[in-house]
Amino acid sequence: MSDRPNTPLLDTVDTPAHLRKLKPEQLRQLSDELREEMISAVGVTGGHLGSGLGVVELTVAIHYVFETPRDRLIWDVGHQCYPHKIITGRRDRIRTLRTGGGLSGFTKRSESEYDPFGAAHSSTSISAALGFATANKLKNQPGRAIAVIGDGAMSAGMAYEAMNNAEAAGNRLIVILNDNDMSIAPPVGGLSAYLARVVSSSEYLGLRNIARKIVRRISSRLTSAASKAEEYARGMATGGTLFEELGFYYVGPIDGHNLDHLIPVLENVRDTEEGPILVHVVTKKGKGYAPAEAAADKYHGVQKFDVITGTQAKAPPGPPAYQNVFGETLARLADTDDRIVAITAAMPSGTGVDKFAKAHPDRAFDVGIAEQHAVTFAAGLAAQGMRPFCAIYSTFLQRAYDQVVHDVAIQNLPVRFAIDRAGLVGADGATHAGSFDVTYLATLPNFVVMAAADEAELVHMTYTAAEHDSGPIAVRYPRGNGVGVPLPEVPQLLEIGKGRVVREGKKVAILSLGTRLAEALKAADTLDARGLSTTVADLRFAKPLDEELIRRLLATHEVAVTIEEGAIGGLGAHVLTLASDEGLIDSGLKLRTMRLPDTFQDQDKPEKQYDEAGLNAEHIVETALKALRHNSAGVVEGARA
Repeated sequence: MSDRPNTPLLDTVDTPAHLRKLKPEQLRQLSDELREEMISAVGVTGGHLGSGLGVVELTVAIHYVFETPRDRLIWDVGHQCYPHKIITGRRDRIRTLRTGGGLSGFTKRSESEYDPFGAAHSSTSISAALGFATANKLKNQPGRAIAVIGDGAMSAGMAYEAMNNAEAAGNRLIVILNDNDMSIAPPVGGLSAYLARVVSSSEYLGLRNIARKIVRRISSRLTSAASKAEEYARGMATGGTLFEELGFYYVGPIDGHNLDHLIPVLENVRDTEEGPILVHVVTKKGKGYAPAEAAADKYHGVQKFDVITGTQAKAPPGPPAYQNVFGETLARLADTDDRIVAITAAMPSGTGVDKFAKAHPDRAFDVGIAEQHAVTFAAGLAAQGMRPFCAIYSTFLQRAYDQVVHDVAIQNLPVRFAIDRAGLVGADGATHAGSFDVTYLATLPNFVVMAAADEAELVHMTYTAAEHDSGPIAVRYPRGNGVGVPLPEVPQLLEIGKGRVVREGKKVAILSLGTRLAEALKAADTLDARGLSTTVADLRFAKPLDEELIRRLLATHEVAVTIEEGAIGGLGAHVLTLASDEGLIDSGLKLRTMRLPDTFQDQDKPEKQYDEAGLNAEHIVETALKALRHNSAGVVEGARA
């Protein structure tokens, strides 16, 4: 293998085993090439860029020092794992990131043995790594578990819960805190790197253990005093006191882009008997790519872009994004209602709360990656007479379900839930899909659950939620842009539990919840062209159901089809229960439910995902025709065609 600087080392590294054959002085060149390859790939696919750029050297150092995959490397969230994927046998597929049939944008167990734990939600890595480390200890197997967690993820209580229980894992558990905002560490340099090497060295730890044994024989009180003296002395110099209190041996901070600092510290950590250990690494998000370094968001998530200029591809002009419609509507409502407050969990721009915050900064709260706290905080606000809106992605609200039940629903507190990313979400795949919120909310007493069919309906539903003071209420809406309907200048107060008929017919009834309404109307056009007069209803509410409307439609149509962008247990299940309870099915009604399949769907373009799910206009037509054919033959069919 050549040592010439111009030799593309990355071409020789397909797995970490190849990487570990390189000389230490070659790792700088490899890191530069790895960064260039990542920029090139994400320029083609889009995706998470800034986080991955910040951990290039750290990725190289970890795989160089540790025996992956025997040593288990777990990336928190996983959106920074693109460099990791490139050097773990997936470089030939890296330009398929986040596309149908391609690589996931996160770590995924089924994708590679180098992804021991799938992650796309935050703050799970330490708990999972503790599980791996403890299993190895109990089975007396070799191997360490390394969790890489960002400083933002440390805002979630789960990380501290794991650390508080980690001491028994000993040196088999290593946590690397990737501090990429300088939010914890003082400026780092040669002195801090020297201190980190010293306190992680076998010589220091050996002397430390000898001193412990000597002092222990003299007096337990002296042992405690000596321990505290050392802990706080190192804590004052390095900032590690908090982690020492949680049972970790703290090393750092060190420069996460300086391989001459990283490698020896990680080698010391690998070889020590001390543990568990937390290594504090300071990195720069977007490192090495000027457009990312200059951007406010460090190119956290990007569209396809020009690698030379950094210019991202712009979507053609179109309707406003649902999240912006929500944020701007809520801000306008708050202009005349000082009880309205907005809460988000580290996603202000993703939920539109940033729009609210610009107009009402004192009433906007970003609580960090702490969905459980966000919900109970909102409950406290509601109990004190405020009108809180808790704006959280559907997939992230799952993390706070106990708080939704215990702190909101049981107490019947009027917390407003703005549930973004409802339904399928495209490139982020199964981990971010909002498939379950109707099912897990509509089962709760006291809850009102709405779904917006378009951006105008979202305006009405946001206003309706603001005015609803008699209990918890939720409105769900999808990722992406609206359908292009005009936004109302004055919002309409919707009657709770009342839907609307948008098209009247006689033969087939389509009962829609959410943005499948557009596909339902297309299906109605096709059915009408076949001579099958079709009614389309936008139910608006999954709970409470518009029972009067549903009874009428079921009683006056030969076939009824429900359709929703959610899993089994949602609208269709509730309509079926109503029909069963009232004996409507016994009368020969053909009722079919259309919903998401009982699978976790991988990433793809949303339109392809919905086609795969069987929820487009052609599938509605097929379902209705099949039910009619069976009806003519006198055959009773199950709940879904």
